[in-house]
Amino acid sequence: MGEAMLAAILKKGVAKPEAIIVSDIADPRRKLLARKYRVAVTGSNQHVVEIGDILVLAIKPQNMAEVIKELKGCLKPSQLVLSIIAGAKTKTLSRRLRHDSIVRAMPNTPAQIGEGMSVWTATAGVTEQQRAWAGSILGAMGKEVYVDDEKYIDMATAVSGSGPAYFFLMVEALVNAAVGIGLPREKALEMVLQTMLGSGHLIQRSGKEPAELRRMVTSPGGTTAQALLQLEKGKFTALIKQAVKAAYKRAKELGR
Repeated sequence: MGEAMLAAILKKGVAKPEAIIVSDIADPRRKLLARKYRVAVTGSNQHVVEIGDILVLAIKPQNMAEVIKELKGCLKPSQLVLSIIAGAKTKTLSRRLRHDSIVRAMPNTPAQIGEGMSVWTATAGVTEQQRAWAGSILGAMGKEVYVDDEKYIDMATAVSGSGPAYFFLMVEALVNAAVGIGLPREKALEMVLQTMLGSGHLIQRSGKEPAELRRMVTSPGGTTAQALLQLEKGKFTALIKQAVKAAYKRAKELGR
């Protein structure tokens, strides 16, 4: 996700390569990023802190303790920390970093192509200018939504953060089902992808609720009605609710 952010920032012109420095523990990774994006690289997190105005923490939760140990007490009051660490609360980051200006964001994987959904919040110490910076960075990856209560970040994690996997699974299942009735896989994938994309755009542009659109396409006794009947027999909507609740529960556990 860190590379997705970097690519989007450069593509949208939010910052120029010479204004960015990337820290990574792996030398081959540093060389790849330097060659691909023409940015400065380093193996020292403290070096980034010494010169940057915005510090993006794009690391795995299991690496957080080690990185924070390096940065603790090194940040300047004027610097902004933008964290996309899953489950890491602003209160925890602020206390452990000894720093007041923290933005916590939950982007998702479509950010890799500029079609992401990022939900974010900020501590009271974040200035209006810093909020604007954060909005520009996250907006470069797609759509960004600010929430004033951090509890919504865990909810967003379960919905938009994990959400792409739900759609990938649906596409996978629908393609396999299409192959099962005789369609060539390549044709099946093309049909399913366009159907998913077109349906999403229709929801966005029609001004109608999804339930209304579903009713409009479902003729009594028709093929769609028969398909939806089978989905409901399998408790499709109940399973979706259970999946989202499970992801939400796990997101809260990661933050403890």
